[in-house]
Amino acid sequence: MHPAVLSRLSSKGMAIRAANWSESAHRFLKRCADAGSLDACYFLGMICFYCLEKKGIGATLMAKAGIGSHAEALYSLAVIQFNGSGGTKSDKDLRAGVALCARAAFHGHVDALRELGHCLQDGYGVKQNVTEGRRFLVQANARELAGVFSASQKEATAATAAAASLMKLQAGSGMAGFSACSLLSDFGCNVPMPEVHPANRFMVEWFAAKGGPTGGGIGVADGLDGLRMCSHGGCGRPETRRHEFRRCSVCGVVNYCSRACQALHWKVAHKLECAPMERWLDEGVGGDPAAAAGNGVPAARGDRAGNVN
Repeated sequence: MHPAVLSRLSSKGMAIRAANWSESAHRFLKRCADAGSLDACYFLGMICFYCLEKKGIGATLMAKAGIGSHAEALYSLAVIQFNGSGGTKSDKDLRAGVALCARAAFHGHVDALRELGHCLQDGYGVKQNVTEGRRFLVQANARELAGVFSASQKEATAATAAAASLMKLQAGSGMAGFSACSLLSDFGCNVPMPEVHPANRFMVEWFAAKGGPTGGGIGVADGLDGLRMCSHGGCGRPETRRHEFRRCSVCGVVNYCSRACQALHWKVAHKLECAPMERWLDEGVGGDPAAAAGNGVPAARGDRAGNVN
């Protein structure tokens, strides 16, 4: 195939499923990336970084996409900076994470805008400005609402089907599922789930098939090497070291790679099941309560999960 064609292939055109991953699929994505496809750089970068444990190559590919103003890549790089993924806790760079979030939000990434709002509210990596943070959170909801209304009915149906497929995978791997109602419930709306990006879907399927990290939950044990996946079902990011992700400060049994994922999961699922850890200890539920109780920083960066937007 001609490089000019490969460079213009859409993300859906290269949406390889985890079950179909092979050396030939790897070579195909690499050819697309070498031809200049930012979507291929991002997709292959995420696979290399999180699934194939080739973090240097993955970060380089995502950075290449980010330089080309690929919003998804910019946001993923921000999450890596916030968590110090692939390194130690001391490798976190909060200011770099905020800067990358701002660039991704400028290019229309709703989750990045939501993350930026929470950072401003909490003074996390940036000078605290509660009013401006709230304004960004409202803008994130408004953009989400506009995106849903502009989507065709066919696209909305496809997104709901993809979400249902992921819920089945998560149920089998111990991950909490999610409903068809997003943060638009803030506006009194009940709308289909936003479509899951092929890279996130690939990671969910990959780790479900490999028996890798789980998404946490009541009575769910840690995955291989004590690692867990982000509990927001549409994310698929795993920890790269133990206790990398923040746990819910109330129940301590779910964990998130970002405040944006925490806010989404709270609205669609966790608010119905979250309860103080003492309740699970009293009822004898939760696998290893001692381990759950000692897992570091709360998911909400100092705020309880129920207070996010």
